[in-house]
Order: sequence, then structure tokens, then C-alpha cells
Amino acid sequence: MDKSKILIVDDNEDVLFALNILLKNRVQAVRVATNPERVEHFMNTFQPDVILLDMNFTADAISGQEGMDCLQHIINIDNDAVVVFMTAYSDTEKAVRAIKAGATDFISKPWENDKLLATLQAAVELRRSKQEVKLLKEKVAVLAQQGSSNTPILIGESAAMKQVKSIIDRIAETDANVLITGENGTGKDVVAHLIKHLSHRSNQPFVSIDLGSLPEQLFESELFGYEKGAFTGAGSAKAGRMEAASGGTLFLDEIGNLTAAMQSKLLSALERREITRLGDTKTKKIDVRLICATNADLMQMVADGTFRQDLLYRINTIEIHIPPIRERGDDILLLADHFLAVYAKKYNKHIKGISIDAKSMLLKYQWPGNVRELQHTLERAVIMTDSSIIKSHNLMLQSNSSAYNRNRELQTMNLEELERDAIERAMQKAEGNISKAAELLGITRYTLYRKLNK
Repeated sequence: MDKSKILIVDDNEDVLFALNILLKNRVQAVRVATNPERVEHFMNTFQPDVILLDMNFTADAISGQEGMDCLQHIINIDNDAVVVFMTAYSDTEKAVRAIKAGATDFISKPWENDKLLATLQAAVELRRSKQEVKLLKEKVAVLAQQGSSNTPILIGESAAMKQVKSIIDRIAETDANVLITGENGTGKDVVAHLIKHLSHRSNQPFVSIDLGSLPEQLFESELFGYEKGAFTGAGSAKAGRMEAASGGTLFLDEIGNLTAAMQSKLLSALERREITRLGDTKTKKIDVRLICATNADLMQMVADGTFRQDLLYRINTIEIHIPPIRERGDDILLLADHFLAVYAKKYNKHIKGISIDAKSMLLKYQWPGNVRELQHTLERAVIMTDSSIIKSHNLMLQSNSSAYNRNRELQTMNLEELERDAIERAMQKAEGNISKAAELLGITRYTLYRKLNK
């Protein structure tokens, strides 16, 4: 009971004094109230684990109705509240009424210290069990949502993608924190799901948070959870994403969007491996496998002072860089065939394949939106075509591609564009192999990574 909080409600100050003396060195905290109308205040501010409630107050000294009314009010506030009744006028009928109404147990006055302590110990354990069941239900809900999803597929046979798959195979079974980098739309979330699927946590929750769309004022409540009354609108307690993910995998997408304050709070939770809900004083241990993703150059952000170096070291035990599809050669066609099959089935279209001209267009296009753009392009083509073959005009890429190439030609004297062209040619010649491309360019692999991110 040393980590529990007990609220005692009794109109007899001698009783309150005696119980306070008995319990104060055995529990985390004790609060007392002489008026049952104060119970709601203490439930919102003190958040007791167990309420020790007198059944008879001054206005109604024998029937116990005031205590029963107070019990009903407590349960209306918190259906999981644990209440132990006390009364000097005990009988079997009152005990049965109390238990039926939602009380956990019943103690007669005067009490025996050992019996009272044993009753409170059981009540505290019941409260803990109720909280654990509630958290398990939230985890089951997360798992139920995941149950309908298919096994993640990472499509690609280029040298760069073979390297990505090799890293995933080596690190999936570990609990190492992973940082996935790459442009928007390259499939960082697919890689995160695949790591989880191959890990020993595969049957545990996978909780994802898009930090790019999470306002700073909601960061703590979403990640760490909150207790009832922690802020306006907090009508009931709720576990945070980190608590719900405990035992499983936590995926933080767009981690480069965190403000300095958010970075500090996240780092503290990761280092201590524990969180504190808003409005609570107790810490909760967490056990999560952390996977983060970003399209930002975090090393440059560290140099600029906008991202904490210690947080970067904490999240990237292993870094996996996902190359853009324009650097993955024929992977574009493999992905296109995959999406064609998916959407032909979805829209009940009998489409045999993609024409040679359309394939050539797919390979020449620069794909600024990466895999996501390719997916939408194939879905649109399947919807719009009346043919059994996807043709070049079905892709609707010509105008975009021409505009892109015209812009590139107009800027060929720009040093940054020239560098970009050199990197793209080197990556194509090396078939996506970062080490070979770096050799061709005469720079280190690390420098090439940074330039690719930029």
C-alpha cells in the first residue's frame, strides 16, 4: 500500500485522527473529510485509490442512507472507484445493500487494526487491477484495429532496397531504436510496420503518432495521457500513446517537427523509461520499442541548434535511409505492377498490364511525390482507362514531366542544380548503391547521405 492514496470520509474527528495515525506511515498519502459533499473535490484533486466512507452521518445516524447516496455519487463520477464502507451500526442487511450498490467491502466500528489494513490492502489491489484491465482494453482495441491490416510489403530489387531489407532483417528482432529517413512518400511508415511485423513484439500494439499534425498544447496529453479533471474537458482518465504502446512498438512520424519543449519532454520519458499522466503525481513504467521517421536533415538541425543532439543519439541507434524512387531504377515498374494489380481488383477492371511507352514514361518521370504519387497515378489510370492495357496518356504525367525538365534546363548554370544532377547521375549509374555513388562523386558516404536528404 506504500504507493496508494486513501481518502477517509467521516463526521467523527476522533475517527479521522485515529485512522490518519494508523495509515500515514503505511500509504503514500491520506486525506480526510468530515462532509460527504467534499468527496467530489477530493476525487478530482487528490485522486484516491480507495475511499474509506462512513455509512452514517449526523443528519441520518442509523439508516445509512447518506452513505448510500454518497456511494452512488462516487460511482457516477468514476465507475471504477473502490469504496470501503464503515459504520457503527452494522448488520447483514446493510452489508448486502452496500455491496449490491457498488461498495467493495464493509468494516464495523470499532475496527481491528489488522483486519482494517488487510481490507484496505485488498481494496488497493482491486483498484490496481481495474486500472490494468482498462489499459488492457485500450491495447486490445489497438490490436483489433491492426488485425485487419495485411502483412506489410516492401517492394524493390534495386541495390539500395536490398540494402534496406538487409538492415531490417538484422535489426528487427532487437529492441534497438530506429530512425527512418527519406523524402515524403518513400514508404517510411511501411518500413516501420515491417520492422514491427518481424520483431518479437509482433503480437503487441503498434501505436503511431503523426507529430507533424500534433499541436504542441496536445503533445503531453496525447503521449503521456491524463487523469480526470487534469484540464477542462477531461471528463475521464485516459492512457497516453506511450502507455498504450507499452510492451509493443511506438512509431513517431515526422519527429523533426518537434519544438524544443516537446523534444525535452520526450527525451526525459525515453531516458527514464517512465511517464507521468497530466494531473497525476505517480509515474508509470513503460517498455516500448521506438521507431521514428523524418524527411528532415536532423544532423543539420542539430548544427543549427533546432534539434537536441542528445535526443538524436537516443532515437537513432540504427538509421535506415529510404531512397527516392527516381534513384531505384526498375523498382518503379515493380511498384507500378503491384499497384495495378491492387486497383484492378478493387475497381473490378480486367487490365493485363502496362504498355512499353507507359513504362518508359514511368521510368523518365522524376516522381517528386515518390511511392505515394506513383500509387495515386496508377489508381487514377485504372479508374480512367477503358482498355485492357494502361497506356501513356492514361498516366497523365506528360505535362508534369515536361514542366520539371524545362525548369531544370533553365537552371543548368545554378551550382546547386548542377550538384543535384551529378548526384542523380551517380546514383543511377551505381543503381542506388550509396557507397558506389559516393566513390563516383569523390565524397564520403556520410556526406552523400546529407546531400541526398537536402
